[in-house]
Amino acid sequence: GIWSAARDGDERRVLELLQRRREPSQTDAAGYTALHYASRNGHLGVCRLLLRWGACCDARTRGGATPLHRASYCGHLAIAQLLLAHGADPAAADGDGRTSLHKAAEQGHQELCVLLLGHSPALATIPDAKGQLPRDV
Repeated sequence: GIWSAARDGDERRVLELLQRRREPSQTDAAGYTALHYASRNGHLGVCRLLLRWGACCDARTRGGATPLHRASYCGHLAIAQLLLAHGADPAAADGDGRTSLHKAAEQGHQELCVLLLGHSPALATIPDAKGQLPRDV
């Protein structure tokens, strides 16, 4: 399906599936969209394609993760920039109260932290569910 094509970075297959079904934000059993998979796996071209077709950049998994959470955790700077340019909410918190800045900081992705703080300086002051600020993780 579209999720495996997005996960694998298969732009041609993603496009075929979009042309056939026109559902870029359809979720799988875990609540992930194709944009979640493409964001997590660093497939910038697939992300662009999905967003052009109207994929929701703030779609949430059952655990509350957005595509920006996935890109931030995995260190995909260009994808994070793309998602922010399409209106992704960097302050969106997952089920643990963690924002995309928490995710980037947790994995030591300094450039992503700079990007996120440059976009939304207030992210530095948002604690997660355990009361930890991004600088504490």
